Amino acid sequence: MNNYKAIIVDDEYNLREVMNTLLTEYCPQITVCGSAASAEEARSLLRKQTVDLIFLDISMPQEDGFAFLQSIEKENYAVIFVTAYQEYALKALRASAVDYLLKPVNANELVEAVDKAIHYLLIRRQKKEAQLVYKDSLSMLDTQLKATSKPIEKITVPEQFGFQIVKVIDIMYLEADSNYTILHFSGLNKIVATRSLGDFEKILEGPDFFRIHKSTLVNLRFLKAYSSYQGNFAELVDGTRLSISRRKIQEFKTAVSYISKLVE
Repeated sequence: MNNYKAIIVDDEYNLREVMNTLLTEYCPQITVCGSAASAEEARSLLRKQTVDLIFLDISMPQEDGFAFLQSIEKENYAVIFVTAYQEYALKALRASAVDYLLKPVNANELVEAVDKAIHYLLIRRQKKEAQLVYKDSLSMLDTQLKATSKPIEKITVPEQFGFQIVKVIDIMYLEADSNYTILHFSGLNKIVATRSLGDFEKILEGPDFFRIHKSTLVNLRFLKAYSSYQGNFAELVDGTRLSISRRKIQEFKTAVSYISKLVE
């Protein structure tokens, strides 16, 4: 088993100790080589140590986690935010390549986040293009967090061997495939993402996207027609026909009516 060095950055001593304990017990591949109570202390650790992962608190006095990231070569590390942040920030975090954990940290979620962070860190170290996309995604995260009132315009889509940044307006519909999700775009373009449809539903919540079925989330701006002949179907502009769950019909009609008013 390979070993990876990590630092914990959090202004609360007790939380640093809890995180250290959890990593020691549940993540044997991680060696905690230092803890920091501030961004300045964290920079000092990075100058002295070779570090792979940074567990980073967002809300710290004087200099928060996002400001800290802007001060280092952030793309060289796997960053996992540990946060009690509110929903507007969580949506931006979900839309980026950065993983996050909510306080209080759950051991199972920690193990999953660490495994994913290491997986993509190794990919980025092997593929320059993946590293560039990761860097762009972190910059995109910073921009989206500063524009709290604007909807998410771009999302970072994790694939088995890297990431892609896509425009939300280009997504026609999303289709569940076990724990994966297939994103369909105009034409025959599609991406198989290594995250669930439920995750994407949280990122894309808003008037444009509606979950018409347990396995389908559709961008209503690509809707061409609705048919109730021999079932309930949404027809998209490219001719794709998607089944609508019976219990979703009324909500679907309401959502379409609202979108139609926005488009007018």
